[in-house]
Amino acid sequence: MSFHEVRFPANLSFGSTGGPERRTEVVTLANGFEERNTPWAHSRRRYDAGVSMRSLDDVEVLIAFFEARQGQLHGFRWKDWADFRSCLPSAEVDFRDQVIALGDGETRAFPLMKVYRSGAQSYARPITKPVAGTVRAGVEDDELQEGIHYEVDTTTGSVTFAEPPKLGMEVTAGFEFDVPVRFDTDRIQTSVASFRAGDVPNVPVVEVRV
Repeated sequence: MSFHEVRFPANLSFGSTGGPERRTEVVTLANGFEERNTPWAHSRRRYDAGVSMRSLDDVEVLIAFFEARQGQLHGFRWKDWADFRSCLPSAEVDFRDQVIALGDGETRAFPLMKVYRSGAQSYARPITKPVAGTVRAGVEDDELQEGIHYEVDTTTGSVTFAEPPKLGMEVTAGFEFDVPVRFDTDRIQTSVASFRAGDVPNVPVVEVRV
């Protein structure tokens, strides 16, 4: 899949609508009970970039970005302003935000993830597009130095340590991240007259698996 490591202008994604989507198959049995199943292990996010357009200059920037991606052909990064950190939106990123693995004394590379918890249940979301310069990592409450103790692949979301963490040691990380997406349309319709009257283009964006 073709993916451009470029972020949709963050000032244009601010104010957009969207969020996670699940796919659940529900079968109602003859006795009234239900069987529910899902073919998706992970949620998929959808957004509408059109609602954040505030001026004709914004529309021009959107069209330029759309043309450079050739519509749906190439994926790109998207900042989800409601969920873009490993911690709460009001907090600062800390290397202890997420436990991403336990050391086994041999493995050096670990994928980033963010865990969502509610009650006794939790969901681990793979993070494949961390923002360069924001990843902080550590082992057993000791923060390490990027470029010396570990390297980050911002195209895959993998953290590789210079030395493998010892058996049973917690590997932790904090980070900001983008969502890998593509346009969910090959056409953008705009009207100068209607836009000035308060109408905005519909620009659907959907998350892609990478």
